[in-house]
This record gives sequence, structure tokens and C-alpha cells, in this order.
Amino acid sequence: MTLSLAADAAIWSGAPRPDQPLLVLMHGYGSHEKDLLGLVPHLPRELVTVSVQAPLPAGMGYAWVPIVDPGRPDPAATQEAADAVLRWLDDAVPATTPVALLGFSQGGLMVTHLMRTRPERFFAGVVLSGFVADTAVPGDERLAELAPPVFFGRGDRDPIITDEAFARTSAWLPQHTTTTEVVYPGLGHGITAEEIEQVAAFLRANLPR
Repeated sequence: MTLSLAADAAIWSGAPRPDQPLLVLMHGYGSHEKDLLGLVPHLPRELVTVSVQAPLPAGMGYAWVPIVDPGRPDPAATQEAADAVLRWLDDAVPATTPVALLGFSQGGLMVTHLMRTRPERFFAGVVLSGFVADTAVPGDERLAELAPPVFFGRGDRDPIITDEAFARTSAWLPQHTTTTEVVYPGLGHGITAEEIEQVAAFLRANLPR
């Protein structure tokens, strides 16, 4: 069965336009499309936002990929989820709309995989308490050539994402993107007000001119 995103579950701050930047929000495992809406008032007003629902049921919420080996998602499942997002994006958003991505936890995995799959489509990425898959993707070389800006924020006491997954991501991102990495002392698996402020500044600095 081909995965697809539920179009009626996407929550928009406004209609997508060819000339206005769009930020796609992607929640974590077991959550839902409303989870990251609290970030929106703190983000640059120039951005239209859309928060999407992952395609797989998971507990009381939804997931992008099943969790079998924490920090090491199945490559085929990860690619299938990324392809589902890209199909939705192609249907819902004008091809000339500048698009950035923001994902928390497993949503952060999707940010990295989407940028790896279609490097030219996204002008920036924000990975919050997320990681990169331990597999090669055909777009990796092109992504490294473009080196788009990516913000990677995480806590130093995260009990959910493995240290190995974080270390892999810290090593991989600077080789393929222009990375801003911030580690927040004492933070577990969450997002702080300081982090939101820095994410907003990062997005504002990287808006298409």
C-alpha cells in the first residue's frame, strides 16, 4: 500500500502562494498535526505555515516510520514516508513556492530525509531533537553541493533519541549542509523558549530574498 498524507488533517496559517515562503511542520512519533502549532506565533510573520499529520497510526497519534531499532529506522520505510510528503507537497503547494521544513524528533528525521531526497526543493531545515538515517540516499551528493542552512537543536539529557543517533547527525550534517548546532544543557526530549527564539532568528536570517 502506498503511503499518503491526509489532506484534511493539514492545518494551514494561510493559503500557499507562489511567492511567499512556506514552513512545513512535522510532529514526532505518536503525536499529531496540532502538536507544533504553539510554535507558530513565535516564528517570522513572513512565513505561511502548515502542520501535517504523519501517515501511520501509532498509539493515540501518528508516526512517520515504525520504531523497531531506535535511532535506526528501516531505510525503505523512511524513504516511503519521505516520498509520501513529497507527493502531498506537489499536490498542495505551487512548484515555485519556497519551502522550509521543521520537524521534532521523528519529524526531524523527515526533515533530513526530505532534504536528502529532493535537495533543490527546500531552502532551509530545522531539526529539533531529531536525527539523520544511517543509510545512503541518492541526493546526498547534490545536497552537499548546495549546502542549505540547517538548524540542529537538542538537549544534552534526551532520554528518547540515542547518543549514537545524535553523534551520527552531528557528524553528518556539517558534511552536507551549512549547520547551526545548539546543545541545550539540562534539556530532555523537548523544546525550550530559548530554542524557539533561536529557531525564529535562524529562519528570519535565511528567508529567500
